Amino acid sequence: MSRNNDHDHHNHGDHHHDSPDGEHEALVIEDDVGNIDGQIMIDALQSVLISKGLLTAPEVTKAIQQLESPGIHLGAKVVAKAWTDPAYKARLLSNGKSAIQEIGVSVGEAQIVVVENTPTVHNLITCTLCSCYPRSILGQPPSWYISKAYRARTVREPRKVLEEFGVTLSKEIQLIVHDSNADMRYLVLPEPPANFIEMDLTTLEASIGRDDLIGVSR
Repeated sequence: MSRNNDHDHHNHGDHHHDSPDGEHEALVIEDDVGNIDGQIMIDALQSVLISKGLLTAPEVTKAIQQLESPGIHLGAKVVAKAWTDPAYKARLLSNGKSAIQEIGVSVGEAQIVVVENTPTVHNLITCTLCSCYPRSILGQPPSWYISKAYRARTVREPRKVLEEFGVTLSKEIQLIVHDSNADMRYLVLPEPPANFIEMDLTTLEASIGRDDLIGVSR
């Protein structure tokens, strides 16, 4: 479903929740309504397991690092390929998951929908009910992404949210808000830099940030 409000649209679907952001010492978990009280329980449980010798601190760290191993470098690889290969870009926009797997990136999500920024369209990603995020491509989400304020305000006042990230869109630019869910995650394909033809893949990939792929930068 799309919601039209002063050239802004909102796409959403059914939701389930995942375990969100992870830190080095402890996993951060959040329930469906945005509470992170569970983190206290996780911290306490880890301490007990370590103190009783059932787990060691290095084992906990290794497990968390495995969860965090996907990262922005994978998303940047996808985008740089799309910028430099029109045929690949067409496949990416048509079937995101298949095209991403095509270049050797493992995708754990059921479906990845890639949405393209253009001079007249800007896409913004959120998950209004929980913390759905393309973790297999971008790693763990930033804490602000899973906050109740971001999740609510991206739908209610998306242009103001973007302004707080330093992005001011003219009224002529259509803003589309995409609401992720357990079966469908979104990824923004940003516009390439003006001189991208002169740049090699390594330089292109280094120019792409996480916020570009969520839609809070332009």
